[in-house]
Formats: sequence, C-alpha cells, structure tokens
Amino acid sequence: MSQPRDPHATHGHDEHGGEHGPHVGHDEAAHGSLRDYVVGFVLSVILTVIPFWLVMGGVFADSGVTALVILGLAAVQIVVQMVYFLHMNARSEGGWNLLALIFTLVLVVIVLAGSLWVMHHLNVNMMPMSPHDVRNLP
Repeated sequence: MSQPRDPHATHGHDEHGGEHGPHVGHDEAAHGSLRDYVVGFVLSVILTVIPFWLVMGGVFADSGVTALVILGLAAVQIVVQMVYFLHMNARSEGGWNLLALIFTLVLVVIVLAGSLWVMHHLNVNMMPMSPHDVRNLP
C-alpha cells in the first residue's frame, strides 16, 4: 500500500524549486568561521581578566577611575560579542542589523539621559529637611 502524497512536502526543494544545501541561500558574511569564534573567545577572556586584575590588584588608588576603566572595557566587550558572536556588521541583513542596533542605542541613551536629568532636577528642587522638620511632620 502506498502512502498518500503530501502536496505541501518539498522533499529537498524549496518553494522556488532550488536544492537545499548547507550554504545555499544564506549570506556567507553572516556566518563566522572557527577562527572568528576563537578570536572572539580570546578577546572576551582578556576583556574579562583585565577588570578582575584591576580590582583584585588595586591598580588604581581612586575607585572612580577603576569604575570608569571597567565601564570602558565593558563597552569594548559588548562590541566584541556583537561582532564575533552575533555577526553584526554593515553587510549582514543588508545593513538592517546595524541600523536597528544604532536605533536601539539612541533610544537607550535618550531614556537614560532623560531619567538622570529628571532625577537630578527632582533632587535639586526637593525641599531640604532638617532633623527639626521631621518632628513637626503630621
């Protein structure tokens, strides 16, 4: 007895009649090689070890400087992760990935800057309270 044929089954062909292969129809620039993954991994490890060494070794006397250096290295770490592991560049997806990333970063900067601005002005314009004022509250 033969099985009824599924009219929607493609049996190795896509809807345009083409053969499916490991790289057919995919953007070669979007996929990383083993070398790219190893380079990304080594850079990630280095960018993780440096902040650990800065804190544990007490390299900078001022903790603010240490925090700024760690934040800078964190930003570099994000870029390394996006380039080597997420394959975000100007060529992938016709540049739309990069455009979406830039749009997201602009929105995050606007939200963070606006939030800090509002909190700063609320703090500046808040009425000062002395210990004597607290006793007089209802």
